[in-house]
Amino acid sequence: MALEVGIVGLPNAGKTTLFNCLTRLEAEITAYASKSDKANVGMATISDPRVDALAEAVGGKKLTRASVKVVDVPGTGPALLGNLRQVDAILCVVDGFSPGCTPQDDLVNLELELIVADRDHVEKRLERVGKQAKSGDAKMKVEVEVLEKLLAHLDAGQPLRDWPGEIPPELEPLSTKPLIVVENGPNGIDCQLELELADMSDEDAASFRNEGSESALREIGKRLFDALGLIVFFTAGEKETRAWTLREGSTALDAADAIHTDIAKGFIRAEVYAWEDIVRLGSHTEASRAGLMRLENKTYVIQDGDCLNIRTSA
Repeated sequence: MALEVGIVGLPNAGKTTLFNCLTRLEAEITAYASKSDKANVGMATISDPRVDALAEAVGGKKLTRASVKVVDVPGTGPALLGNLRQVDAILCVVDGFSPGCTPQDDLVNLELELIVADRDHVEKRLERVGKQAKSGDAKMKVEVEVLEKLLAHLDAGQPLRDWPGEIPPELEPLSTKPLIVVENGPNGIDCQLELELADMSDEDAASFRNEGSESALREIGKRLFDALGLIVFFTAGEKETRAWTLREGSTALDAADAIHTDIAKGFIRAEVYAWEDIVRLGSHTEASRAGLMRLENKTYVIQDGDCLNIRTSA
């Protein structure tokens, strides 16, 4: 599945520095929105030592890690935040470095910005739907009633994640998305330090961090996976060893579809291995000889760390 995460933050909080750290790009860092108001977009690969171990065990010539699309909008406000309506989660960068900074106040202000952006979006849709409802469309009249209630809820300063009823899917609200708070400071992630360490080896970079600290990418990756309920499965072969992401509870058929829709259409069965068994024994063949391969049908629920070989008629 293609994951997408947005980054928001107040001026000078360090959000574009974090973007550059995650994507290894060199987006311009400014205190205010640029004249173009163009979002920075890049890909962040998720570090996972399991895929490295699998590739080494099977002699994989190509290694592909799981990745996340990262969108950094240049400021706040309804128009700019509207670019994040299709992301899966939002990274809220708060200032933990500046003298007298209050990260919790930053977070409150950012959540308020999301609520205001949702209010603006709901109000505009209410105007459009209201005109259609006047023609006598019963469905539109029902939606008008829902939108009016949603507007009142937002006017009260409440995020739509607290709304008890259903929300029209066309809205794609911001204030229902998982928020992952990143404090840029000594009590959180030092984004500038992480940017400087990004090109070092893992071993060298670790020597500059506090004992037990992980890289920003690995820490945020874990928090993102926890927030979205994600798992990783693997495919491993001589041509390519690859990590794939799925939602918890996804089936073998979902995994086949993630690899390629044609594989899902021709699904016969899934050969399932634990990644540790392949690494320990050195190959799928040896794991099979040891009786550690299972044959599963399309309804099998994928577990984190499964290594799959899908048999297909396609």
